[in-house]
Amino acid sequence: MNAPANAIPHFDIAEQTLLEPHGLAPHQLERVFGRVFGNQVDFADLYFQYARSEAWSLEEGIVKSGSFNIEQGVGVRALSGEKTAFAYSDDISLAALQAAADTTRAIAAAGSRRLAPLLQRQKPTPALYAANDPIASLDDAAKVKLLERLEAMARAADSRVREVMAHIAGTWEVVLVARSDGRMAADVRPLVRVSITVIMQDGVGTGRRREQGSSGGGGRFDYAYFTDAVLQDYAKRAVHQASVNLAARPAPAGEMTVVLGPGWPGILLHEAVGHGLEGDFNRKGSSTFAGRIGQRVAAKGVTVVDDGTLVDRRGSLTIDDEGNPTQRTVLIEDGILVGYLQDTLNARLMGAPVTGNGRRESFAHLPLPRMTNTAMMNGSHDPQEIIKSVKKGVYAANFGGGQVDITSGKFVFSTAEAYLIENGRITTPVRGATLIGSGPEAMMRVSMIGNDMALDSGVGTCGKEGQSVPVGVGQPTLRIDGLTVGGTG
Repeated sequence: MNAPANAIPHFDIAEQTLLEPHGLAPHQLERVFGRVFGNQVDFADLYFQYARSEAWSLEEGIVKSGSFNIEQGVGVRALSGEKTAFAYSDDISLAALQAAADTTRAIAAAGSRRLAPLLQRQKPTPALYAANDPIASLDDAAKVKLLERLEAMARAADSRVREVMAHIAGTWEVVLVARSDGRMAADVRPLVRVSITVIMQDGVGTGRRREQGSSGGGGRFDYAYFTDAVLQDYAKRAVHQASVNLAARPAPAGEMTVVLGPGWPGILLHEAVGHGLEGDFNRKGSSTFAGRIGQRVAAKGVTVVDDGTLVDRRGSLTIDDEGNPTQRTVLIEDGILVGYLQDTLNARLMGAPVTGNGRRESFAHLPLPRMTNTAMMNGSHDPQEIIKSVKKGVYAANFGGGQVDITSGKFVFSTAEAYLIENGRITTPVRGATLIGSGPEAMMRVSMIGNDMALDSGVGTCGKEGQSVPVGVGQPTLRIDGLTVGGTG
């Protein structure tokens, strides 16, 4: 799906949704900043948000849950040096804003009063997605019918399917940011996702085995994206994963060559490397990448970027949650560390440019440096060439969960779909394979990079300091030498 050619009047939608119903106008926001600047404050912003969301779940042909939620409010933040003061309210009113402003200025010493800013609309950023409300794009009955079709497709794909769980979710979010430097920015953000999990059973009696497989996708568009062809693809992928795991044998253990597949396996890159490149961890010196700009941190050929400007992608944003346009930020170039991801606070304290990566879960949370769509760029090798180069190893096609220590870069990731590589061929599926290592060390051991870079299907959610935001990941096929595999065989 493509973003509209003409700029969407995000400001009009934001003012009609967030300001006018509450009797607010830009000149009143200027008065709020005047109260904040009664003390010596370096920077302040107001973050208004309205979010409407829904979710439906189908299990065994029955609607097991349905939810609908509306959330709105405003967060007021003031920065003074390294200190941050923050207050929020779900009451959007001038009185609530003034009370929050009085609270936030307490972090700074009393001093000469600065002039309140004259707020001006920021020049519109090219739209990356349509502003339409996805929740209104299908009625409730049609949403349930969609899940029923998805279930039927999964059951038709393999007679061994015993249970099917299908889920659909949609959000329509409107944000408006007013800043003490006089800038006002707005965004209207749709987001949808469909997912499916199947449980398959093989054998009878004591020889019976059950395994599960999952798939799904979505992005910043409406439910029209989920055609029967798309749903069929999700169903087939989930069934394929479950059937592979039914046939799998225990994974071997030890140090070996590992080949990561394209797309979603980039979640390892996101967790083990991406988080370590966020500005707050590097300013505080708690990242393994702190103070290493200009140094080699990965093998030659490894280029990692964070790009919030990809059309319709789950992790994309027209503006970040501080009102800054998102951008394509190169983090590692040909193995050399060249940059970090920055929000306004950390950029100012580190003397670095803002990269448009200030993100927050809601108006009730502080913005933090966060990834958008993070991916490794293409190399020169054909994926089949990479497989043929491995005498003995593991091919990880898909991942489940994982953990990472930002300070050391150490990670543990479990595979959801994996195979042995024997004499240059992908052979037996294996279960219970766990990849263990260190992000920086693993990046130095990349020996071959494919030319098949792919992004995930639109399912990623990233957690940091108790906040969850939608993200995208991606990579080409990747060969890593000498990675530790924890197995069960």
